[in-house]
Amino acid sequence: MGDPKKLKSKFSRPRKPWDSTRLEEERKLKEDYGLKNKKELWMTEKMLKKKRQNARKLLALELEKRLKREKELLDSLKAIGILKGNAILDDVLGLKIEEFLERRLETIIWRKGMANTPKQARQFIVHGHIAINGKKVKTPSCIVKAEEESKITYYKKALKLTTEKPTKEIKKDFKQSSFEEKVFKIEEKKKETPIEKKEKVEVKEKPKEIKKEKIDEKKEEKKTEKPVKEEKKVEEKPIEKKEQKTEEKPKEGDKK
Repeated sequence: MGDPKKLKSKFSRPRKPWDSTRLEEERKLKEDYGLKNKKELWMTEKMLKKKRQNARKLLALELEKRLKREKELLDSLKAIGILKGNAILDDVLGLKIEEFLERRLETIIWRKGMANTPKQARQFIVHGHIAINGKKVKTPSCIVKAEEESKITYYKKALKLTTEKPTKEIKKDFKQSSFEEKVFKIEEKKKETPIEKKEKVEVKEKPKEIKKEKIDEKKEEKKTEKPVKEEKKVEEKPIEKKEQKTEEKPKEGDKK
């Protein structure tokens, strides 16, 4: 076996990657159509370039050779749903990238109302909740044909859409209300009369005085208890010595 064949890249990177105008356009398209990254956008750009190149090549050919190939190119774009009616090669050259992005499965589900946002539609597809003609599809970048558009349904069970989460504006209102409460409290403090302030100070000083009185009483009790204990010890010692002496004297007389 030889070396495996290298696959060609499905997209081509832009020549000027840091062009400000191009970056803004790509950012808007990415947000509007719920794209995962810029590679998905570059892939659709390459599809559009190929169709335009084919149209330019056909215009350079003679009428006899061009008629057959022209029909094939126009029919392929009509099958996708990009061109309609009696289209010409000049219409192919005037196509834009938004027309290809509208034919993605992700955007069609969002336009039908089967999802609230394009990102939610992408989530339904990846999790396997979407089917085309009864078959499960898990590729959000799949380009849907005009015939299959009416056959897009939920897979097995229909999903119930809930309302969207609260936006950041509601959170801002909550912060403003808390800020207004703080300002209201500060204004109330300023409006207080000097008499009310004195009453608050007196109320705070009273518990301190009560604590000091309790501490002084405890100190006095400790001082009174100490001399009483010392007197008891002094009284007990001489009594014990006298009893010992009285008990020893009769024992000596008995032995003689």
